[in-house]
Amino acid sequence: MKSIFNLHLSGFILRIAIAVPYIWFVADRAGLLGPHGGPHTSWGDWPHFQQYAATVLSFVPAAWVYPLALLASITEGILGILLLLGAFTRLAAAGSALLSLSFALSMAVSFGIESPLAYSVFTVAAASMVLAGLPAGKWSIDQLINK
Repeated sequence: MKSIFNLHLSGFILRIAIAVPYIWFVADRAGLLGPHGGPHTSWGDWPHFQQYAATVLSFVPAAWVYPLALLASITEGILGILLLLGAFTRLAAAGSALLSLSFALSMAVSFGIESPLAYSVFTVAAASMVLAGLPAGKWSIDQLINK
């Protein structure tokens, strides 16, 4: 059966749809999207993100919150850039799946299962798993390297 969707276009859209929010959230935490409480921001700065991270990571010792929040932010930034460029896409998508699954589980433990469901975090994890299984897309650095 022939698919009605172009695999290259679908993979490209999926890659961008996963990448852009990662970059957006890192920019928000860095204060690049405006101040806390401003339009288009969730945190607006690092201290407000740390407060949120402490609630998501309510089950870990307080001393771990800053390093885990920093690690998550750096990882999101790297994965977002790699996915946006289509570089090491399968590896970045697998990393995205693990990262978003860890977010989903942390949110479920701290806030209840409705939180990761409401924010579609499990959906991002599943989409990342699908992307990790796709071949290099036409519009990617991976495709240029594989030529």
